[in-house]
Amino acid sequence: MVEKRIFTRYKTIAKARIDGISEGETLLKDLSITGCMVECTSYVGIEANKQYKISILPESAANIGEFELLVELKWMRNEAYSCEIGFIVVKSPKGKLFQRYVDYLSWRYSHGNSMTGSGAPEFSPE
Repeated sequence: MVEKRIFTRYKTIAKARIDGISEGETLLKDLSITGCMVECTSYVGIEANKQYKISILPESAANIGEFELLVELKWMRNEAYSCEIGFIVVKSPKGKLFQRYVDYLSWRYSHGNSMTGSGAPEFSPE
């Protein structure tokens, strides 16, 4: 299957919280300026045509503070022990932090996903 996206989705593993919904662990698995995908360790009751607030704690290497996204359901896939949810980003109240994280993920992607440890170039969000 070929993905036809206007904006690249960048893979990440960041802690996330869907206000009032998720009871188990929730992880942000990919992100772009227009959407994201999260994985929850338990079933969640997400409804179509309703907005949700997701709090994102970026991976520590990004050196970026927690931010929130206002999102709407695009798709949902339930499995035996987990649930994947695709969202459309409607708004980011802390837009600057959100954009910096997308910029960080883009930078990391352009420098190779495996660049870690000493010798890897430093990301400068400014």
